[in-house]
Amino acid sequence: MDFRESGYALTYLGLAGIVFVSILGLEYAPGLKPCTGGGCWGAPEAYRILYLHVPFAWCSFLSFSVLFYGSLMWYLKRSEEAWVYFQSGADLGVIFGLGVITSGPIWASAEWGRPWDWGDMRLNSFALLTAVALFLLYSRQSQPDTQQTRDTLSAVGLFGFALVPITAGATTWWETTHPEVLVVESTETVGMSPDVRSFLLISFGLMCILFTGLLLLSNKRYRLAAEVSDRKNELDQEGIS
Repeated sequence: MDFRESGYALTYLGLAGIVFVSILGLEYAPGLKPCTGGGCWGAPEAYRILYLHVPFAWCSFLSFSVLFYGSLMWYLKRSEEAWVYFQSGADLGVIFGLGVITSGPIWASAEWGRPWDWGDMRLNSFALLTAVALFLLYSRQSQPDTQQTRDTLSAVGLFGFALVPITAGATTWWETTHPEVLVVESTETVGMSPDVRSFLLISFGLMCILFTGLLLLSNKRYRLAAEVSDRKNELDQEGIS
């Protein structure tokens, strides 16, 4: 089984898993009481979308890690392989980032009474992360594929990754409307019950399968595109000579 076949298999498996999780989240996932862990939930049933929202967010961080790797390797090696990872990371950042900023407001509308809080650091930094990925996607399509363009976009990719720790730590470092990290237990409180935590981690595992499948397919696509471009350049050179 080659990378393309593995990518398709993992993508289909991941999509099936996400559908499975969505159904379980709505019908069978453990519920929340209106007040838990010292905090009150205004819409305790609406939290079920977090079984998709949170894995989307974590996988978007993985996407930006791939983007960071591609950006850094491009500066160090100037290799086509590094640029493949850069492009894949940007594409996946768009996919999973949009998953976050579309699912989050659905929950926020029910819980907060408004879809967005412009004073919340995590929400706005995450929106900026997704905007960076969109910028990289459209810039690659609209700008000539030159080394100077790749240098510029790689610099933007490195900047985008710098937002990841800011976004991840926003609820710890600043007072925000967004809930704090709930999965990690502390000596004082337990963020969520073990059954909720287990279900959330299963959801994340299935989302990672989807992420891996899309990464394999994206890498294969850009490697083939690079091979076609190289072959075209060879034929052009042969025609000139």
